[in-house]
Amino acid sequence: MSEEKKALNFIEHIIEEDLANGLSKDKLRFRFPPEPNGYLHIGHTKAIGISFGLGETYNAPVNLRFDDTNPAKEEQEYVDAIKKDIAWLGYQWENELYSSDYFQKLYDWAVQMIKDGKAYVDSQTSEDIAQQKGTPTQVGTNSPYRSRSIEENLDLFQRMKAGEFPAGTHILRAKIDMESPNMLMRDPMMYRIMHTEHHRTGNDWCIYPMYDWTHGESDYIEQISHSLCSLEFKPHRELYNWFRDHIYDYAKDALPLPPKQREFARLNLSYTIMSKRKLLRLVEEGIVSGWDDPRMPTISGLRRRGYTPNSIRKFIDKVGVAKRENVIDVSLLEFCIREDLNKSANRVMAVLDPVKVVITNYPEDKEEWLEAENNQEDDSAGFRKVPFSREIYIEKEDFKEEAGAKFFRLQIGGEVRLKNAYIIKANSVVKDENGDITEIHCTYDEDTSKKVKGTLHWVSIKHAITAEIREYDRLFMHESPDSDKDKDFMEYVNPKSLTIKTGYLEPSLADVEVGEQFQFQRLGYFNVDDDSKPGKLVFNKTVGLRDSWAKQKPKPQNTQNQNIPKPQQQKRSAISVIQQFGKKYTNLPEEKQLKVKSEIQELAKDVAYDELEPLFGTAVKKAGTRIAVLIALKELLKNGLEQNEAITEFIDKAKEDKNDVLVAEASDI
Repeated sequence: MSEEKKALNFIEHIIEEDLANGLSKDKLRFRFPPEPNGYLHIGHTKAIGISFGLGETYNAPVNLRFDDTNPAKEEQEYVDAIKKDIAWLGYQWENELYSSDYFQKLYDWAVQMIKDGKAYVDSQTSEDIAQQKGTPTQVGTNSPYRSRSIEENLDLFQRMKAGEFPAGTHILRAKIDMESPNMLMRDPMMYRIMHTEHHRTGNDWCIYPMYDWTHGESDYIEQISHSLCSLEFKPHRELYNWFRDHIYDYAKDALPLPPKQREFARLNLSYTIMSKRKLLRLVEEGIVSGWDDPRMPTISGLRRRGYTPNSIRKFIDKVGVAKRENVIDVSLLEFCIREDLNKSANRVMAVLDPVKVVITNYPEDKEEWLEAENNQEDDSAGFRKVPFSREIYIEKEDFKEEAGAKFFRLQIGGEVRLKNAYIIKANSVVKDENGDITEIHCTYDEDTSKKVKGTLHWVSIKHAITAEIREYDRLFMHESPDSDKDKDFMEYVNPKSLTIKTGYLEPSLADVEVGEQFQFQRLGYFNVDDDSKPGKLVFNKTVGLRDSWAKQKPKPQNTQNQNIPKPQQQKRSAISVIQQFGKKYTNLPEEKQLKVKSEIQELAKDVAYDELEPLFGTAVKKAGTRIAVLIALKELLKNGLEQNEAITEFIDKAKEDKNDVLVAEASDI
């Protein structure tokens, strides 16, 4: 029980305190209340996870209620998309409800408020009303219509409902305090006239309730015990309670439980826009193909890109519940999908930037079907057959005519292992008139027991199937694209956020279905896009095997004292810096670990295997150093280093370690 208490977040503490103070557990009820004016995005997943997570924790019902009070912006399409997204995330709601279900009840209560002298009809222009509101440092002034009689207010409000007046001529306002320091309490609007068809109620109504009036009263009608919302609604709490307390007097016998509003920090993600209005602009201006474009932070976009429900839920769990706003690095979300797909995605071979390899001593008419493991992380995944022939494709970047000792791939006179196949040696190249390499001529060796440092993926040309490959980068180049008040966020759109290639894939992928996910070995994780059809396959790149963005971030420039000569310092070796990172790695918070990991991955480019191997024997208690070594080692393996007995032993020991981070890194190989 003590362990459970340690894990409680501040909202759970509030609930536990309420239960301890006499609230019956069977009275707990939560809700998720989206407005159907756009698709849900990654920011909403935190609110979804909190409300539905509490429902699971306390075995309490959670309502899905659509706050549909603005017919000008709301559509059935959005309702359907929201339901699909929540169900896909794995959550179940108790009741599907709509604020429009309560339009008559809200109207009746508004009439009662008028009768009690707590609301009045204002006939001023919106400009006059805004001017009379005052400022945060200057009190407001009363409307000249604030003293209208109850009879006149009732008559006007009924006629507003009957459709006698055009939009903008009258509004209903709560009569509170025009001198309140909280500007939301300065006689807020309750109803406005809108001659707009509602997606559910049609033309039954031409007056529509405002959010602040509708939201809390809908909570009350549904007997929600805890109304949870993001921090921007904290100033609204005073108004929420004012409306609630007045309505409670009208209905306390039938509705005995007044709801309690509490706020949490919303989810802010780097390189991401969280405004539905701005996301809609991306759609309307054709920057993206739609709300479900894989570059969009919408749940439907993430789903189409290849993110899994489990990865998103794990991400929300890692982010946690906080009281203060902060920005989460998008690399944490990418880490979660890598971790999830590493366990579930079968490994296959695909070449996306091909160069032809001719194995000159392999018979022209010969072909073999070799056995390949589907997923070393899943014992039940089994094996498949891949074809091998005289002519194959490899990636262009996997060959150099001449290269240094740290290049573990193919070069003239050098040998590499072909994954699941033979060892080949490059002997010569064929070039076109521009000097570009068109063919690499190699010989193969059937002795696969030889030790070589590099391993490459490949595809047999005569058996390869083609597919459209959509590689996605971040949609915005700025870490906070909507933070600059002097610039339009659209100026930060990444012009290279989508690259389309033709990929050459092993034939086992010929019959894949939409949504299937794979690891293209050494390239990243990919899934079959919705546009894919038999004979015309389309794959989306979900995420690379490691974070390639961190190294692209511009480093802050210190412009001060530029002319002052600095004493020369001997540059530390990459392996020395990696060791230094390792000493503090296990003491860092998770987000900082991810950043340090990216730096180690970059440093690994300047590290030779001979420098790493002596560190395999690092003391067991120095888990951080072994983690850093393992991160660097994985980069060498991804770049073609052949796995030998010493490497295998080091990895196996890491998998059995007591340190969870080390185990996770080792399991990723």
